[in-house]
Amino acid sequence: MSHDLKQATGTAAEPAGATSDADLDLPIQGFKGTPDEIERQWFEKIYTGRGDSQKQLTLRAVLMGGVLGMFMSISNLYTTLKLSWAFGVAITACVLSYVIWNGIRALSGGRLSQMSMLENNCMQSTASAAGYSTGSTIGTAFGALLLIEGMHRPWYIVAPFALFTAALGVFLAIPMKRQMINQEQLKFPSGIAAAETLRSLYSQGQEAIKKAYALVISLVVGGLVGLLRSYGTLLEEFRHCGRPQVWLEKLQSVLYIPETLNFPPWLNPIPRGHMAGLVFEPSVLLIGAGMITGLRVSLSMLLGSALLYFVVAPRLVIIDLTHARLAGYVPSFATAPSGDFNPVRWALWGGTAIMVFSSLATVALQWRTLARAFSVFKKTDRAAHSAAMDAIEVPVSWLIVGLIPITVGMVVVQYLAFHISVPLGIIAVAMAFVVSLVCCRATGETDTTPIGPMGKVTQLLYAVLPGARGVASINLMAAGATSAAGGAAADLLTDLKSGYILGANPRKQFIAQFVGIFFGTLAVVPAWYAMVPTKAALEAMNPPATYMWKAVADLLTQGIQMLPVTAIWAIVIGAILGVALPLAAKLFPKAHPYLPSAMGLGLAWVMPFSNSLAFAIGALLVEVWKRFNKKGSDLYYVPVASGMIAGESLIAALIAIACTVVGLLAVK
Repeated sequence: MSHDLKQATGTAAEPAGATSDADLDLPIQGFKGTPDEIERQWFEKIYTGRGDSQKQLTLRAVLMGGVLGMFMSISNLYTTLKLSWAFGVAITACVLSYVIWNGIRALSGGRLSQMSMLENNCMQSTASAAGYSTGSTIGTAFGALLLIEGMHRPWYIVAPFALFTAALGVFLAIPMKRQMINQEQLKFPSGIAAAETLRSLYSQGQEAIKKAYALVISLVVGGLVGLLRSYGTLLEEFRHCGRPQVWLEKLQSVLYIPETLNFPPWLNPIPRGHMAGLVFEPSVLLIGAGMITGLRVSLSMLLGSALLYFVVAPRLVIIDLTHARLAGYVPSFATAPSGDFNPVRWALWGGTAIMVFSSLATVALQWRTLARAFSVFKKTDRAAHSAAMDAIEVPVSWLIVGLIPITVGMVVVQYLAFHISVPLGIIAVAMAFVVSLVCCRATGETDTTPIGPMGKVTQLLYAVLPGARGVASINLMAAGATSAAGGAAADLLTDLKSGYILGANPRKQFIAQFVGIFFGTLAVVPAWYAMVPTKAALEAMNPPATYMWKAVADLLTQGIQMLPVTAIWAIVIGAILGVALPLAAKLFPKAHPYLPSAMGLGLAWVMPFSNSLAFAIGALLVEVWKRFNKKGSDLYYVPVASGMIAGESLIAALIAIACTVVGLLAVK
């Protein structure tokens, strides 16, 4: 462990030169060797918890994270309803807790000790679970159910459903952590950004301070860009509740960065209308994520988006026009009178097929490595570092002990509340594992969690299963359970990535995350009824994600034949690609760096072109930087990218919180 890291966390320093700053960057750049060698290097060089020399899982950290997460869960519910997105909690929580705790210390006259870096990381895990893992199902599946049925389900149904789905995701992440973080060393860019932000707050030593300055400068830039892009949203909220703010309107007229910039008309590949998402989004958050994600995955995303927007979608438009008068023909796109349409609403079927089958193929090809995580060895047969790693990793026995009551609880709630039979309820739990696997891998590679598209996979499955066909409530709630579990699992791994970089104890992080879901449920359930008292109140919010879930349920409950035949072909082709790419990488390892990323291609078909373009710009910036100044790039690109992500996400979170307050005032 390095001198700088020990100073930052309040433990005794080792002799100078024991560990260099380069060693601290190893978990970001990636260790080399076999899985055992990788774990040994991390345990010997990075892990800081030997002998309980550092505070991590403390009551004050859990309480601070729980309270912050409760407020953020309400804000994420509101932004899910209004904007169809949920902001990341980890970075916001670690910055706010650092500021708030130091303010409390100042008021106490210094009688309270400073919260250590690993305490702050543990607090971040609690806040993320509370703020991010409990509200997505309520805002989407329960919202769509409210639109269909016209009345709320009671709190004693909503609360256990939200709690069980979040807990399911937390426990399903257990076998994935050691595989995706320890051994595959997936990036999880937001996790890296949160760890780098914490390092900058606690930085000591010359090189660490230089990196901290780089992060702070880029954080300010990211915050300004985020502010100039998003405060128009706050202004709209003021107008909606009848409280016009003249000063905000004047500020917007002088300082404003549009959320999107249109391309020149000659770049539009369709003769009439416009495709949603074919724009440039000036978001430094997405550019920063692309800088960390890397060139291969980011260019794969751009390739997939270009293929969709400039080749496949224009061709399908022509086919739709040609076959429009044929009886029984289901068009690929729902086109507005102006000719505008959203290609992602069709492409998500093929994109999710690529992601699902590539994830399953990767697991199948790495079955020996994955089996090690489930194997039980005698301590005498294991290396010392392996036994030590087992002592700090979350044991598989916890997975078994946790999944039994969670599965029973999920099945019982689904049966009593939504008349989902026991076999169908068990299938939903099994599907949650598949969805969590895809969400975790997608988040690890690209920092994007495809919760919505993965929910559609479950909706499609339940459209053909006996006992579920034609029942909207079963279709919605089974999908809600699996997608919420996937989001919770990916969120836990993002936090565990931060802890991995900082040398934290993953078992203590898991406990903090599990405690956090109780805080989140306690806040988000009453907020749901206060924010959306009636169906009319929900319709007045015009919730895009909720309407999308309802539309898919309405479509699929009529039968799978309501899907366009082109979407079925996209699913088949996506499945073939999803298996072929990991298989080719396994059979021809030298060709792996030149093969497109299956996850990148899949995600490109479930997100707008603007996102893929921003990711590619970020990755290319790092590549150009390396060509001109490799030493400077290697030293600063991660802090710079982390600051950009942290700055814009922090401002987005604060504006979301402000919008929530203003929106609740409007409700009252």
